[in-house]
Amino acid sequence: MGMIALDCDNDFATWREQARTLLSHSIDPAEVVWAQGLMHDLLAVPSPLPTGRGAFRARIPAALLEQLAQAGRYRGDQRWSLLYEVLWRVAHGDRTAMLAGDRLGSELQRRIRQVSREAHHLHAFVRFVPLPPQLAEQLQLDLVAFHEPAHDILPSASEHFAERLGRQRWLIATPEDGIRYDGHTLDYRKHCPAQWQQWAQHADDPGAELWCTYYRHIFNPARINPDVMTQHMPGRFWRHLPEGPLIPQLVGLARQGKQRDGQAVEVSQQGGKKIAGRSASRA
Repeated sequence: MGMIALDCDNDFATWREQARTLLSHSIDPAEVVWAQGLMHDLLAVPSPLPTGRGAFRARIPAALLEQLAQAGRYRGDQRWSLLYEVLWRVAHGDRTAMLAGDRLGSELQRRIRQVSREAHHLHAFVRFVPLPPQLAEQLQLDLVAFHEPAHDILPSASEHFAERLGRQRWLIATPEDGIRYDGHTLDYRKHCPAQWQQWAQHADDPGAELWCTYYRHIFNPARINPDVMTQHMPGRFWRHLPEGPLIPQLVGLARQGKQRDGQAVEVSQQGGKKIAGRSASRA
């Protein structure tokens, strides 16, 4: 039998249906490849996906389906093949494939952690820009933001903002997908409209200058470790933050010993009132 080549369009629901059919026909993971995988196997001979359900039946734990859905948001090599291999082993009675102590389970859990971390990055580093009233009314939007997630976390992680921003209308655009909230419902687009990206990337932030001035004054180089900083806030987020361009400059000044604390440079340049000192001796 030739290699079965599939494309689920990076959609978990589509992959799940494909995997269910494959599993029911007892098709081994070594005989299946998703999307680009076949391009690297010049000897593979494509075969079609079997039609209908096969004879094999298995009870799949709900916890596994939840884990697979989480890991399915991870962008990386063998994205869907790894999930089917885990599913195959569990369906045949080997539940260690779900655990961190197993080779597959360890990679599964690592991907889940990376996806969870990326959702945290969205919540922590996305910056909404308020639109001027006239433009907000024209676009039916109050807030816009541009973000660059490393994994497909936008549909699930964006519910966080719908719960916390009340009836405000907002938009988050990314290089891949986008999501818009009209105050009532979420509108997710797998391929972000170019117009959404334009609105999000070119919105003028009225508070950016004030925020940058404040940030320069509170910056304390004694507490900055650039390696730790980039670990917690990857550099891809910096250019979308008002203070992002300032960080390398302030860190550079600190390394050169030109800034003893966050206020030293600017405070030293401020004009002040001269106060006459007391005489060293009295008459």
